[in-house]
Amino acid sequence: SRPLVLALLLALLLSLLCRRGRGQGFGQTRFICTSVPLDGDMCAAPAPGAGSAEELKSTVLQLRETVLQQKETIMNQKETIRELTAKLGRCESQNGLEAPPGEPKGGRKAGFSKNTMGDLSRSPAAETLSQLGQTLQSLKTRLENLEQFSRMNSSSQTNNLKDILQNKIDDLERQVLSRVNSLEEGKFNPKNESEERGKIESTLTSLHQRISDLEKGQKDNRPPDRFQLTFPLRTNYMYAKVKKSLPEMYAFSVCMWMKSSASPGMGTPFSYAVPGQANELVLIEWGNNPMEILINDKVAKLPFVINDGKWHHICVTWTTRDGVWEAYQDGTQTGNGENLAPYHPIKPQGVLVLGQEQDTLGGGFDATQAFVGELAHFNVWDRKLSPGEVYGLATCSTKALAGNVIAWAEANIDIYGGATKWTFEACRQLN
Repeated sequence: SRPLVLALLLALLLSLLCRRGRGQGFGQTRFICTSVPLDGDMCAAPAPGAGSAEELKSTVLQLRETVLQQKETIMNQKETIRELTAKLGRCESQNGLEAPPGEPKGGRKAGFSKNTMGDLSRSPAAETLSQLGQTLQSLKTRLENLEQFSRMNSSSQTNNLKDILQNKIDDLERQVLSRVNSLEEGKFNPKNESEERGKIESTLTSLHQRISDLEKGQKDNRPPDRFQLTFPLRTNYMYAKVKKSLPEMYAFSVCMWMKSSASPGMGTPFSYAVPGQANELVLIEWGNNPMEILINDKVAKLPFVINDGKWHHICVTWTTRDGVWEAYQDGTQTGNGENLAPYHPIKPQGVLVLGQEQDTLGGGFDATQAFVGELAHFNVWDRKLSPGEVYGLATCSTKALAGNVIAWAEANIDIYGGATKWTFEACRQLN
């Protein structure tokens, strides 16, 4: 307040005058107090015996200016504190209610958060619709297979279930068509895409499960290797795990049937991780890169062209001596090379996963690297197959060998997250 400021000024003046009197040897000094009105100027009041009037006035003005500057600084700081307090209050009130898109409610969590549902990017609606269309087509194909089965095995329960599932698929197709129309008319609301996609994916998962239950009736009538795995969506939770690990191997052949139209990149058909090395043996096609085989983190690019939505048979052979490898597509050698992890044996006691790439032993899946498509007859040998043996596998010869390390059989596979099993048809189509 003003009286307080004046009192401070008077005290400072008295102190200054005392110091000046002592410093100049004036000896005994007498002070005369004169009353000054509240609105008056203290510098205008007479101060007998106080020295030069101009000097005193200059000192008082300097002190006054300093006090005013400090007061202004304090006021500015108080205003800044009020603004920061208000902003902090707004942030705290919105925390958990208005989290930025793509972040969990309550703010961003520490560490990298992987996409748990969806494609390489969930924003392009066209990609989402294309993927849903492929999934619906897969379900329709499975229902056609069930139709053939029901004609051969007349069962009213099977027919009723088939009709119910067909109606649900038709309903999903209408939903997808509605989203296409909304997109074309500019009415599509990206804010609701995540919620709508979640509902559709939930329905699809339910349909897959019911179709799988229905298909279980065919199990008794087929050989143990006449099945395929379907990974309809790019997620980090759909996968299959081979119950048996690999032994130490100084050579191998890995062969399988695959069908995919995923773009860009069909993902990771299989990955084998061991303690201390997540990329001990991996087959992956990620983004716009060609398919690659990784051995102990060393890479070779494979000349496969297989994401056309048709069944293809592929084989990769390798030996630790000089790291020599060969690649076969549909029974024909399409590439070869050397220096791929030479003199490094494949380590034992690992985890073999179908459909996902492992960042940690048995886990650390990334949805962007997940396999999308169908896979069958995954076999592993601890030697290099001959070109004739590979050709026999690709042409579904009755003399074709099963893997002596990993053989394709339903009893050897555990399935997780909604990946499904159903009858393998590629060889029947070839024959």
